Amino acid sequence: MNTDFIPAGAPVHRRRLSRLETALVARRNVLEIIPALSYRQPMVSGEMLMRWHMLADPGGMKRVMLDNLANYPKSEIMRRMLRPAIGNSLFNAEGADWKWQRQAVAPVFTHRNVVALAPAMTATAERACQRLAANGRAEMVTQMMTATFDVICDVALSGREHFDATTFSAAITRYFQTAGRASLLDFLGFPLWFPRPGELLAATSVHTMHHMVATAIEARRQEAAGGTADDLLNHMLAARDPETGQQMTPEELVHNMQFFIVAGHETTALALAWALYLLAHAQEWQERLRAEVTAQLNGRAAGPDDLAALPLVEQVLEEAMRLYPPVGLLARAVLAKDELCGRTVQPNDIVFLPIWALHRHEMWWEKPEKFDPGRFAPENRRHLNRYQYLPFGAGPRVCVGADFAMMQARIILATLVQKFRFTPAMPAPHPVMMMTVRPEPGVFLNVIPA
Repeated sequence: MNTDFIPAGAPVHRRRLSRLETALVARRNVLEIIPALSYRQPMVSGEMLMRWHMLADPGGMKRVMLDNLANYPKSEIMRRMLRPAIGNSLFNAEGADWKWQRQAVAPVFTHRNVVALAPAMTATAERACQRLAANGRAEMVTQMMTATFDVICDVALSGREHFDATTFSAAITRYFQTAGRASLLDFLGFPLWFPRPGELLAATSVHTMHHMVATAIEARRQEAAGGTADDLLNHMLAARDPETGQQMTPEELVHNMQFFIVAGHETTALALAWALYLLAHAQEWQERLRAEVTAQLNGRAAGPDDLAALPLVEQVLEEAMRLYPPVGLLARAVLAKDELCGRTVQPNDIVFLPIWALHRHEMWWEKPEKFDPGRFAPENRRHLNRYQYLPFGAGPRVCVGADFAMMQARIILATLVQKFRFTPAMPAPHPVMMMTVRPEPGVFLNVIPA
C-alpha cells in the first residue's frame, strides 16, 4: 500500500492559546481548538470563563452518551448556533420532547423502508456517473451533494418539486459560514441572550431554506386526505405525543424537515467526497476496491443485494469517516457532579467531545494519521471499542438515519469506482469544521473512465 500518503489534517497548536487567540482560531476552524495533548491523553482540562474538559476516551464517551446521559445535555452555545435553522427539533431537543419526536421519525428509517429506497439510490448513482462522464476534472463535494439531495427528498417528501438543489445548498453553506461559526462574543463572556452577528447574517439563508420546506409541507396538506406517501413528512404530520396528544406545530414541522433534509444529504455527501479524495491518493486501495466491485457488478450500477459481496466499500467509507467524521466536535453541559476518567467534573463545566481527536488518538489507533481501510476488516473491527469510533454518535441519541446514510454511500461509491479512476487535482483540500467537517476549498479530482 502507499505508505507515503498522509491525509490532510487540521493544524495542532502545541502551546496554550490565550482567550482571544482561541476565539480567533475557533472562528477560523473549530478543529484547531483541540489541544495537542487530546491526541495522546484520555482527558485534558482547563479554564476559560468556565472550567472545560476535552474528553477523548471510549469509557468517558460511554459515560456521557449512555450511562449518565441525562447529566450531559447539549451545550447551550451549540444549540444556539443551530436554533435559527432547526429550532427545538430532534437534534436540539432534550428529555421527553426529544423522545416523542424520535418516536415520530424512527419508522421511516426501519431497515424495510431503507431497502425500499434503494432503487432511488441506484438511480442517483447512475445520474452521478453521467455527470462525471462529461468532466475531466470535477469538484466532488458539489457532485456528491447533488447526488444525495435527490434521495433525501424522496425520503422526506416523496420528491423534490418544491426544491432548487443549487439554491438550497448555497443557503446551507451560507448558514454554516455565518451562524454556524463560533462567535467571538462567546469567548469574551457576553451573555447568551445577547445577539450574535452570525445569527443576523444568517437570516436570509434561513428564510430561503424555511420557505422551500414550508411550501412543500403546505402542498402536502392540500392533497386529498393528507396524501398517502409513506415518507418522513406524513409520519410527522400524523405523529402525536403519547403523553399529551399534541401534534407538531407548523414551526416544529418546518424545523424537523429542515434538519433531516440538511443532515440527511450533506453528511453522506461529505463522507463520499472524503472517501474519493483518499482513494485518489492511495491508488493501491482504489485498484483493490475497483476489482471487488467490478467482479460483483460486471458493469451495472450497485443495488442493495450487492452490498454483502462488497465489504471493502464499507471499510473505505468507515475509514474515511474515521479520518473525517461528519461532526468533529460536540459540547455538553454538566448538570451535576460526576467523574470522568478519574477526574471530577462540576456543575456548569463544559465537556467537549472531540470526535476528531478520538478518531486520531495515539492510544486507540495504530498509526492513526494513516489511511488504512484494513482497520475495519471483520477480523480487526471486532477488537474496536464501541465508543472508540463514533461517526454517527452512540447511545439513545445515535443518528436515526445511520443505516440509510451508509446504504446510500455504499451504493454510490461502488458504482462510481467501477466506472472511473480518480487521481488528485489542485487545489488540495484541508479540513475545516463549522458545523460539519468540510474540505476547503473542495475536493478537486481528475476523473478518468476506468
